Amino acid sequence: MSARFEELDWRPTAMGELVLRRRRTPSSDVDVYEVKLGDEFLMSSMFTVAEVEMARLALREVSGTDLDVLVGGLGLGYTARTVLEDPRVGRLTVVEALAEVIDWHRRGLVPASTSESSDGRCTLHHGDLFAMLRADDPFGGRRFDAFVVDIDHSPRHVLAPGHADFYTPSGTARLAAHLSPGGVFALWSNDPPDEAYTAVLAEVFATAVAEVVRFPNPLQGREATNTVYVATTPG
Repeated sequence: MSARFEELDWRPTAMGELVLRRRRTPSSDVDVYEVKLGDEFLMSSMFTVAEVEMARLALREVSGTDLDVLVGGLGLGYTARTVLEDPRVGRLTVVEALAEVIDWHRRGLVPASTSESSDGRCTLHHGDLFAMLRADDPFGGRRFDAFVVDIDHSPRHVLAPGHADFYTPSGTARLAAHLSPGGVFALWSNDPPDEAYTAVLAEVFATAVAEVVRFPNPLQGREATNTVYVATTPG
């Protein structure tokens, strides 16, 4: 039986205080894992439907086997774990800006722990994905079949000013250059569909849609939604 509330880790980072905590609600026998960064509430294991669905929507658009996938943002690990559940995936690289989050997974502190030891197809890379995409050849010439990103709250609500250019036409073009023909880009957003951002994707990609993912919110007793943007390169 877990304690009602437990702080599993606390670390000072360049982006603010990072906290991993576990709690159990009186009405449930399930442990809920939560992450905060400074004043920002980043994620909760209570709400993972859209993170899982993002990976499924992305891989649904990709054909073939031995797929090479990049996930931007490790978080609690549900997106990466869903990618690895697809037997067609031959290689997964997860880029995470906070080394502390990678450490949580390697130590098994989170329920969906993903690491090199848990699956040999997976590599955890400590780095700033947005800065990497501004560099020349950051991936050594690799082209990915799927590029799945869950870092900011939305294209308009970013965690750091240096992330903003990723959502511009030029930033989107830099990303698309690292996709294989017929490759897919998927992005999670906490906000409703943004027509302006969908238009940015449509400037660069052959197809671009905003999928609304619905799920129950037991804390508020109502349905909640997230958005997953899915865009594909020409085949």
